[in-house]
Amino acid sequence: MSPLPMTDEECRVATEALSSQLDLYATLLVRKGVSLREGQELVLQAPVERADFARRVVEAAYRAGAGHVTVIWADDVVSRLTYENCPLSFFEHTPSWQVEQLNSLAEDGAAFLFLEGSDPSALKGIDPAKPAAASKARNTECRSFRDGMDFGRNAWCIAGVPVEAWAREVFPDASPSEAVYRLWRLILEVSRADGEDPESAWETHNASFEKTKRYLNSHRFDALRYESSNGTDLTVGLTDGHIWDGGAGRTQSGVTFFPNIPTEEVFTSPDRMRAEGIVYSSMPLVRSGQIVRDFWLRFEGGCVVDYGAEQGREVLRHILETDEGARRLGEVALVSKNTPIRQSDTLFYDTLYDENASCHLALGMGFPECIAGGVSLSKDALLARGVNQSSTHVDFMIGSEDMNIYGVAADGTETPVFVNGQWAWE
Repeated sequence: MSPLPMTDEECRVATEALSSQLDLYATLLVRKGVSLREGQELVLQAPVERADFARRVVEAAYRAGAGHVTVIWADDVVSRLTYENCPLSFFEHTPSWQVEQLNSLAEDGAAFLFLEGSDPSALKGIDPAKPAAASKARNTECRSFRDGMDFGRNAWCIAGVPVEAWAREVFPDASPSEAVYRLWRLILEVSRADGEDPESAWETHNASFEKTKRYLNSHRFDALRYESSNGTDLTVGLTDGHIWDGGAGRTQSGVTFFPNIPTEEVFTSPDRMRAEGIVYSSMPLVRSGQIVRDFWLRFEGGCVVDYGAEQGREVLRHILETDEGARRLGEVALVSKNTPIRQSDTLFYDTLYDENASCHLALGMGFPECIAGGVSLSKDALLARGVNQSSTHVDFMIGSEDMNIYGVAADGTETPVFVNGQWAWE
């Protein structure tokens, strides 16, 4: 029997009762997410609809000793109006003031906290070339900002906050106020921020990654082979000297931070030239306010040579045409189906959450930290070692209930790593 719907007044009272928990969540993002240092600048990007929670974060940052907090607001309605009314040429370059803002903040050592919450269909019907161009321009022209995160010079964290349009997509049968309340509760739960001491919970969670990383790094597999009844039959080669990572990240100066809250994945960057076969998506891909469903990619020599989608094929085409590296893999990530997000049996329509419910791959930029000595290498040297370079990085989910993954040794022998969607030893 379904529970009775909540009234708006009941939702208001219930949300107010979360106040102390939301304060703990805000503190977690500041102290563990970006590990803010005394006197450091924090750059906070947040949806205007969640200005109430953004203020909690700003307060937590100053309590933690922030030298200054810069807030950059995001708004789905304004974004859509901009895409509707400005020509494609406008989006092919980032405004110079924004380039200066992001690059100068990164060069001065700021930490970046991105509060993610948007309508998954905010840009439905918009020419996908426009958001694709805007993303490419920002990642290409804001080099200090982009490289600061890619090469471990700046701490950063992406975390979620609910907005009404997103909440109604996740909970379509609930009223707007109840949907937002339920999504708040779910975000706190899967982010391990619903208890009395979220910071300690994250220390414990981080320790759980170490065993898995130690296992994978000790085996030095030459490749991973994926198979699933949905048609996935893919072999992805790994680089010589690859490193499996996951959980906390570390800046070049030694600051430990959590790039994603929540996170359940261990990952590495594969050999950009070695992917063969076909892979099918297991969840929708939400990209720049547009949804791609039921899609597939065929790889030869590491490159996507064919693709299709039941919905959003044009969005997928623009992703793949971003640059040469957008057709190659920059990440392989392993996530057991036995995780809080997967067990919640909820489709979030948001990559931050859905990628932590499923094994996934990513097209585009690889991770310098995922190859021995990578953070000190040039981009050309990383390419030579097999680590992909691109102005984009797009995660897509491929894990299924019956997915099997085998680690392939250099001599061709195979070791089960995943059996029926979970670690072989679970």
